Amino acid sequence: MVDARRRRLGSLARTWEWPLAIFFVVGGWALGKLLVRLLGRRVARRFQRPSVTRTVLRLIRTGSLAIGAFAALSVFGLGLGDLVLSVTVFSAVLGLVLAPIVGSVINGVFVLADQPYEIGDMIEITDTGQRGFVEDITLRYTKVFTLDNTFLVVPNGSMRERDVINYSAEDERIRLRLSVGVTYESDVAEARHIMEEAAKEVETVLPGGPDIRIGSARYVAAPTARIDEFADSSVSLTLHYWAKEPYKLSKVRSEVQTAIWDAFAAAEDVEIAYPHTHHVFDETSGTARVAVDGDRDGNGRGGETDAATDADLTGRER
Repeated sequence: MVDARRRRLGSLARTWEWPLAIFFVVGGWALGKLLVRLLGRRVARRFQRPSVTRTVLRLIRTGSLAIGAFAALSVFGLGLGDLVLSVTVFSAVLGLVLAPIVGSVINGVFVLADQPYEIGDMIEITDTGQRGFVEDITLRYTKVFTLDNTFLVVPNGSMRERDVINYSAEDERIRLRLSVGVTYESDVAEARHIMEEAAKEVETVLPGGPDIRIGSARYVAAPTARIDEFADSSVSLTLHYWAKEPYKLSKVRSEVQTAIWDAFAAAEDVEIAYPHTHHVFDETSGTARVAVDGDRDGNGRGGETDAATDADLTGRER
């Protein structure tokens, strides 16, 4: 009689094992969502960084779900020691597969700690030239929304090994430069003034204001043109100017170049230079046979009398 009762109780317990395990898993998932909702603002105020806030909230959700999973496994008689042993054996067998993932997680911790970029920053990966906005930073990867309307997902291990330019980390203003060559006959002072005034008229360029400080150095906020070098065919002028935002740099450059082009075209004493070469001939240059087109014979060859003339390269007839 006692054995029959025990069998009935055991059968009843086995009947409730799966529903109870599912209840624990769903409960852990629901608990995680509830904790995220209750603690989300506090965590955001505490860390004041979107990437760290998202990571902490993910860990809270994962931890709650893990607790529910452990509780569900305990329903089937699996204790913590059995789980640790199983995980240890599994990790040893799949160590080669898990190593890159573990490496990415460790590098993700360093990325979050070093703060090279943050969610919302505009960055450029120098080796590929791809630019975009940081969409998300997890422990395993960084997601970048590129300017070509595509997603770029880069493992944090690879991200830490690359040179990354952050355009909007501290100050969105960015310094650009433009080099223009004018002829030696041009009024160089007037050319510099025209370049500066033309750049100031562009809406996306800082026209002036207080000096901009970078480290211990200070730079003039207004566009400034200086003589860069005396080149072979031109006087090279370099214009330094500040763009208000780093998001459409190619458009800013195009607008500045168009403004300078139009201003130079309206100026009388300034001309954009083009490469040219002077050939100097003297008595050491030798001689050359020169054929006159009008005196060629029917075969296309110069006549014997005056169709071909020996002339030295100084321009004097022999």
